[in-house]
Amino acid sequence: MSLNVIKKVIDLGDGRTIEIETGKLAKQADGSVVVKMGNTMLLATVVSSPEAKEGVDFLPLSVDYQEKYAATGRIPGGFLRREARLSDYEVLISRLVDRALRPLFPEDYHADTQVMISLISADKDIMPDALAGLAASAALSVSDIPFNGPISEVRVAKIDGQLVINPTLSQLENATLEFIVAGSEHDINMVEGESKEIQEAELVEAIKFAHAAIKVQCLAQKELTIEVGKTEKRVYSHEHSNEDLKKAIYAATYDQVYAIASAASAKEERGAKFKEVRDTFIETLGEIDDITKTLAKKYYHDVEYDAIRNLVLDEGKRLDGRTTTQIRPIWSEVGYLPSAHGSAVFTRGETQSLTSVTLGGKDDEQMIDGAFINGYQKFLLHYNFPGFSTGEVRPNRGAGRREIGHGNLAMRSLKQVLPSEDENPYTIRVVSDILESNGSSSMATVCAGTLALMDAGVKIKEPVSGIAMGLITNEMGTKYAILSDILGDEDHLGDMDFKVTGTKNGIVAVQMDLKINGLSYEVLTNALNQAKDGRLHILGEMAKTITAPREDYKPHAPRIVTIKIDKEFIGAVIGPGGKIIQEMQRETGATISIEEKDNQGIVQVFADNKASIDAALGRIRAIASKPEVGEIYEGKVKSIMPFGAFIEIMPGKDGLLHISEIDHRRFETMDGIFQIGDEVRVKLLDIDKQGKLKLSRKVLLPKPEKPEQKPNN
Repeated sequence: MSLNVIKKVIDLGDGRTIEIETGKLAKQADGSVVVKMGNTMLLATVVSSPEAKEGVDFLPLSVDYQEKYAATGRIPGGFLRREARLSDYEVLISRLVDRALRPLFPEDYHADTQVMISLISADKDIMPDALAGLAASAALSVSDIPFNGPISEVRVAKIDGQLVINPTLSQLENATLEFIVAGSEHDINMVEGESKEIQEAELVEAIKFAHAAIKVQCLAQKELTIEVGKTEKRVYSHEHSNEDLKKAIYAATYDQVYAIASAASAKEERGAKFKEVRDTFIETLGEIDDITKTLAKKYYHDVEYDAIRNLVLDEGKRLDGRTTTQIRPIWSEVGYLPSAHGSAVFTRGETQSLTSVTLGGKDDEQMIDGAFINGYQKFLLHYNFPGFSTGEVRPNRGAGRREIGHGNLAMRSLKQVLPSEDENPYTIRVVSDILESNGSSSMATVCAGTLALMDAGVKIKEPVSGIAMGLITNEMGTKYAILSDILGDEDHLGDMDFKVTGTKNGIVAVQMDLKINGLSYEVLTNALNQAKDGRLHILGEMAKTITAPREDYKPHAPRIVTIKIDKEFIGAVIGPGGKIIQEMQRETGATISIEEKDNQGIVQVFADNKASIDAALGRIRAIASKPEVGEIYEGKVKSIMPFGAFIEIMPGKDGLLHISEIDHRRFETMDGIFQIGDEVRVKLLDIDKQGKLKLSRKVLLPKPEKPEQKPNN
């Protein structure tokens, strides 16, 4: 059997290459490629149904990234021992690819489309997430599926002051900024990542640097498309049209919609009025079929889209009456939940987050058991978005992709200002419950999370705030408006959703999605500078509630004490089969964890009261201390021999109290002197070369006075 295998090699310019291969694997998919860098290999496939389903007026696109455990030579954990539902890490990579691809499909293409990306081989130092977007786009490029690409994604990081494309995992430990950037040959359409309080100009520089690498990768995909003969894409017709109906709707409703948008009404009132205009017009059409009704609703949506955008561009006026730079009213409160270790309510306009902080010990760390990423995580942030927050009835089925993505952005933001592990022994869990939502609940989570951490007494380096920016442009791109603190409707109807978080010193995280082509770096810079003004304003409002972390943790918050012991005592503290440490935890009520680090034993004692901690520490120190010659100990009789008694002066450490060292008077036998379990105060006289301990009780007793001698007559 002959194979028509075609390969393209992309030179990264520093000796590293990326190889794209097609024609060998998964040939029944509409498009499939293998992307390889070092020993990391991704298989990407794409399949799209020949026809769209009836009544579908959107693109049903699904993107799934999954890591095969065999790629890293591991067997999955869990009972089933096989790959299961996508992990949060896999969901986040899937979202990155989805957000980069989705805007590039034709607006009228509505066929079910599935992109699958699998990690089939892994190099432990080459991160696969930076290659997933390239692999997905390349699979589309070698198919006949309509796609206005290609696109690619790269990771850009600044390491030792130098920008690097797709750095290794070990290099990222010293990075001051790290962003995944996606785009086409001409435009950037997605940015996400974190940084250590960088300035706006530094972010723009990094995006430009990333785009230069993206252009090279897009060119290689175009060449690949020509070589496989897929320059002609499939013909499709997925939408009905009725130009007369469209014109009639515009003529009858545009002015009414513009007037409602200009009235600066509340979300519910505005939505009801828009719906009334739509339904009234549809009633004038009389008896119509389902296709006509669907088209009428679609065209009316287009009327709303144009009217609201024109209101902003022509009058600089927004749906709620604000100017383009104005932030909605803010109020916040800390300590709202009396039993939580820290809590805050943050409300901005019609968006509200109730956020709690819980402090835990080492046993509360989250175990990450992925094929590529595994280990433990001691800072957790969970974001919940129930249906009632938008006045909807929606079943609660756990966190979806949106919740995972929004929570990750907030987690990236707050992670940058947490104290170091030496300064913070706690596992920290932040939970944001969104109680109201009308625009950027993820940014409300960042603000509420900052306030709750300070309320909990966590010594964050600086408060962090976040803001969501929007953009509206005209068709020619000659006129634009940048919107601060966007509403939900402005997110839906705008051309950009740009979330920026930062401290007073600089940017700590960014998430940007663009829906248009041709965004200039001048507009991007203006948006960043406007976002900075908004961020600082929000920080000022937050400071009215709390300005710095509390001096101490809440009285009911658990305490952690960390001590170091010699490595040789780790086993003694744990005991055979964990017997000693389990006994200490049971009897003291404290939770004890121990690990070896830097050739020492690091012991953490965790409890919600001082007595438990002191009791546990006393027992650990007794086990891990070395006997010292000259020290006095309260020992316990462990066994009695004819020549003396063995006294336990520390857990597991016995010494001989010889019969001659019991008292100043002489004993001929040990009978009746001690009983097993008696407590005896002794002094350590010596430790011989074999490590045997020599004890004395006699030296601690007063010497008897000598009887007076009568003079000789």
